[in-house]
Amino acid sequence: MKLLLTIGMAALLLLPATSVFAEGAGIEWDILSQEAVSLYQNGQYDRAATVAKKALEIAEKALGPDHPDVATSLNNLALPYASRGQYEQAEPLYLRSLAIWEKTLGPDDPSVAASLNNLAMLYVSQGQYDKAEPLYQRSLAIREKALGPEHPSVATSLNNLALLYVSQGQYDKAEPLYKRAQAIWEKSLGPNHTDLAASLNNLAMLYDTQGRYAQAEPLYKRALAIWGKALGPNHPSVATSLNNLAELYRTQGLYAQAEPLYKRAQAIWEKALGPNHPDVATSLNNRAELYRVQGLYAQAEPLHRRALAIREKVLGPNHPDVATSLNNLAELYRVQGQHTQAEPLYKRALAIKEKALGPDHPSVATTLNSLALLYVSREQYDKAEPFYKRALAIKEKALGPDHPDVATSLNNLALLYDAQKQYAQAEPLYKRSLAIREKALGLNHPSVAASLENMAALYRKTNREKAAEALEKRAENVRARHR
Repeated sequence: MKLLLTIGMAALLLLPATSVFAEGAGIEWDILSQEAVSLYQNGQYDRAATVAKKALEIAEKALGPDHPDVATSLNNLALPYASRGQYEQAEPLYLRSLAIWEKTLGPDDPSVAASLNNLAMLYVSQGQYDKAEPLYQRSLAIREKALGPEHPSVATSLNNLALLYVSQGQYDKAEPLYKRAQAIWEKSLGPNHTDLAASLNNLAMLYDTQGRYAQAEPLYKRALAIWGKALGPNHPSVATSLNNLAELYRTQGLYAQAEPLYKRAQAIWEKALGPNHPDVATSLNNRAELYRVQGLYAQAEPLHRRALAIREKVLGPNHPDVATSLNNLAELYRVQGQHTQAEPLYKRALAIKEKALGPDHPSVATTLNSLALLYVSREQYDKAEPFYKRALAIKEKALGPDHPDVATSLNNLALLYDAQKQYAQAEPLYKRSLAIREKALGLNHPSVAASLENMAALYRKTNREKAAEALEKRAENVRARHR
């Protein structure tokens, strides 16, 4: 389930009105720009876009098409479009903003670095990692040269580049960047600054993903303590921290510890941001998933439905987060055997993702995998296989052959062949899945245990009892480490 990342938010380029403005025009532009950002931060994306458009019109009329304040307005208009998944509308705005900064301030100005960062984040949202990486690297180089290697903005660039590597499963590249960012923030801002808390949160998330739960938990708790002290107990960043700690506990099966944290996070978001903010939908979704994995389906369904309603209203019916809600609601129906209710939701989720993100985005692969699971549940193996294969191909292309999500697809395809007693086809897929997980996640990750168990079951079916026992013993040792 999606965790909330904090530092990776796009920079909001709000510059003061310049003396080139007529006084009234300058004040009006400044007020509108501030209002647009406030609306954006409160999840009111439609209104934010309307106000940002008006600010852009004023800036262009007063200053011409190539003034830095026009670039600021273009950026602030792109933000709500990007948040609503309207990437085709956001990209030309970011590109024009970047071109203005480069022309007026030069290619090595820190404002150019911020603009590159925002454009890179747009590409990351669409799974276009190859486009994003050189932009993040150029942004980092500009900041290091202009501001020095120990500046907080350098830490932001390091953090965002690390986030990219995490998305690609390149955890060994991400960890040193996170640690360097953390050291910069701690040295320059002190041990109790909110940016440091965000850095701790993101490093914790990396460890969480790798199954290094004992290392993740104290980082999450320290981030929570910093945010609580600096911002007060009812700030949205505190809710983010509570949500992420709850996700850590849910992953470990510590459901009784997770639930009150989810509830407190939701209460904070509802009070601070209103009942229809996208972060509230995230909280509802995550708690619904907590109930689903416990078999509490009657408690999960209304939460998923409310999350879906919020996302459709605030983000529009064709946003990728709407597709996520549809996918999760469908999954709730699938596990209850309500296949006729699940299938159209999966298909609608798939259509949204393909249109919004393109047919080769990793999120498309997630829904393809879900549809395949539905067909497996019906024992419609011939319908499931092409979906699993397409999901695998997408993940290999987008994420590389050694990403943990590729291992998941290999494992699922192997299970499909296993169920049909096609053991010769299943075995090499299980082995490759296991090898990827061991390399990417470490020998003691729960997913490694799952791979070992699947391999052991296949060995038993093919009369290799000793080999099966050895794998089962390894799997049990891994499971014991997480109890």
